[in-house]
Amino acid sequence: MATTDPPEDADSAVGGVGPVTGGGGVGPGTSIATTGSGSIIHVPRRTTLYLFSTKNLVGSALGLVGLGLFFTGVVTTLWPVVVVGLYLVGALITPGSQTYDLHSGWNPGDVRKALATQMKTINNRVPNDVVAKVSSIQDTILDVLPRVERLPAGSEDLYIVQRTALEYLPTALEAYLNLPKAYATLKPVEGTKTASQVLLDQLTLLDEKMHEVSDDIAKNDSDKLLANGRFLAEKFGRSELQAPASTTTG
Repeated sequence: MATTDPPEDADSAVGGVGPVTGGGGVGPGTSIATTGSGSIIHVPRRTTLYLFSTKNLVGSALGLVGLGLFFTGVVTTLWPVVVVGLYLVGALITPGSQTYDLHSGWNPGDVRKALATQMKTINNRVPNDVVAKVSSIQDTILDVLPRVERLPAGSEDLYIVQRTALEYLPTALEAYLNLPKAYATLKPVEGTKTASQVLLDQLTLLDEKMHEVSDDIAKNDSDKLLANGRFLAEKFGRSELQAPASTTTG
């Protein structure tokens, strides 16, 4: 669900993906938003966020118009007031950046809807390679979902699928979507990597892990099939499973 209210604190606007971490330097004016177990995208502080926001860009553009009026002689002694006034008008009339919440409670029947909402939200808001990676992750989750429901409550695979669908994936996407677009695509946040590149790295890790889980679940199912075959062979034996031969009376 999207809202237009800015977060109380830009540093707390996003959470962290536990197992997805990255190395590299942290640029000035940024912090690392985390949950209990790890880090995600390096999150800029409020001042840096505002510098890249649409409000500041529109206000600055109108401020430059005020400077143009001064240099062309349209305004003279009051030009500082005109420049500041035009900047404030631009900043005030421009809508604030949206913030996103893509989390959902765990209910296997609702996971499909949550994943569809995530995809609908990111369309036309993230680079195409990010959309493709999210689609791959979601396809794997949807493929294993019917089998995951049969796993025991303490299963590691069940936990990973749950956390990926409802925590790791939406948190990574929210972290990116809640950044100003110019900041996310242009500002290096981890060494020379932009937020877009950091997000893609994290999604690649999640994609690889989902394929590992899918393989594990498939192997578990095949192991059960083989075990059941051995049980039947030991329990009944081939001869007992065969239908009795028909007899002919003369």
